[in-house]
Amino acid sequence: MMRRPLALLLSLALAFPVHAYDLPDLGDVAATELSPAAERRIGEQIISQIRWRDASYLDDPEVEEYVNRIGHKLAAVSNNPGLDFDFFVVSDSTLNAFALPGGYIGVHTGLLLAAQTESEFASVLGHEIAHVTQRHIAQIVGKQSQSAMLMMASLLVAVLAARSNSDVSQAAIAAGQAGAIQSQLGYTRSFEREADRVGLETLESAGFDVRGMPGFFERLQRATRMYENNAPAYLRTHPLTTERIADMENRVNSMRYRQVVDSPDFNFSRAKLRANAGLATDAVRDMESQLAQTPADPAAGYGLARALFRAGRLDEAAQRLEAVRAKAPPSPWIETLRAEIALARKDGATAIKVLEAAMRSFPSNHALVYALANARILGGQPQAAVDGVRRALDNRQSDPRLWQLLSRAYADLGKVTAQHRAQAEVYRLRGSLPAAIEQLEIASRAGDGDFYELSAVDARLRELKQRLIEERRDRKD
Repeated sequence: MMRRPLALLLSLALAFPVHAYDLPDLGDVAATELSPAAERRIGEQIISQIRWRDASYLDDPEVEEYVNRIGHKLAAVSNNPGLDFDFFVVSDSTLNAFALPGGYIGVHTGLLLAAQTESEFASVLGHEIAHVTQRHIAQIVGKQSQSAMLMMASLLVAVLAARSNSDVSQAAIAAGQAGAIQSQLGYTRSFEREADRVGLETLESAGFDVRGMPGFFERLQRATRMYENNAPAYLRTHPLTTERIADMENRVNSMRYRQVVDSPDFNFSRAKLRANAGLATDAVRDMESQLAQTPADPAAGYGLARALFRAGRLDEAAQRLEAVRAKAPPSPWIETLRAEIALARKDGATAIKVLEAAMRSFPSNHALVYALANARILGGQPQAAVDGVRRALDNRQSDPRLWQLLSRAYADLGKVTAQHRAQAEVYRLRGSLPAAIEQLEIASRAGDGDFYELSAVDARLRELKQRLIEERRDRKD
């Protein structure tokens, strides 16, 4: 009988179609538990496939920043606050969230939209954080034999390859394999109960309403009956029982009652997701209906403005947004959309002015940094974009969005060496060392770099070539 190797890893991949074929280097899995370093390495390689090769990854800095803010608020008060966490969003209407090795946690947009309160949404993140802090993934993966790991890894490649292939017969074969594996996957009941307990404690410590956890999970369980044999994805990889919900409710009853108001960002993020879903005309009607039900809600007005913007109705979008802005507290979501409308009108100067003012009000907002750099590039101020991005990179060297913006700004300035040097960092962070090396080689031949810049390019080129040699040697071993 097949064992349970790569339980979470594979259950995620099967529920979430990562269109990639590069397997992570699992290293030595003979130990009784996967080491933290190996776990992080696996996670980094998987997330690079998701972020750069899968169309369902939601490349939305605003929504991602919100999810990370909630996730890091929870992680900071978890039972292992020193762990690194990285939260990302998948554009998928199914109700799902999942943890990858190394502290990478993904959330489907469907789950964020299904949550009725911010505490409900936070409860799922708290549960996933608990799986990481309790090292459930490491315990599952680390106990498998090398041969079983290789067998399952090979099967994973076959499934992923078939899923990205339009050939129906291959897809059918893959679906059969996936179905056979699925019964072997998922967390054990003891892991789930522990994640419930630890997640509830984290939720309470972070200041959320602990009732959000049993309430949301109970609603998921009710959804199971409607889905019949096709339960929500989250329940397929996180088996939910009546006993678990009862245990959660008993624990909640012994905790202090706390009424928690949702943050504006919770509602703005959901409004943006709804406004960007489906056809633009349908999104406008959906947001008009939402605003009619909650006319005083700034997020509903913002959502309608964004849907109108998406439909190309710029004047109506601007008017609606100004009506919201006149009554709502200051918000980076509103200011970013104001700038997007200005850019769509080819008014780069106004977009830059709006975003510079927003940055003064919200200096720690990463999404605004990206938006301002983009506006400066499109608005004919590439040197200002370079200066701003370089300041941001002082604290975020591993941010590929910043390196991509830097490369674009240098391209507009005609600085070829600097452009390709920055692009090399983008590819490095995407996990593609050959492409990064190629960019550095282009940079070294460009002929417009000074001695210091060319020396830096040469040093980086030698470093990445050596790293590529070591990675290839490790794969052979």
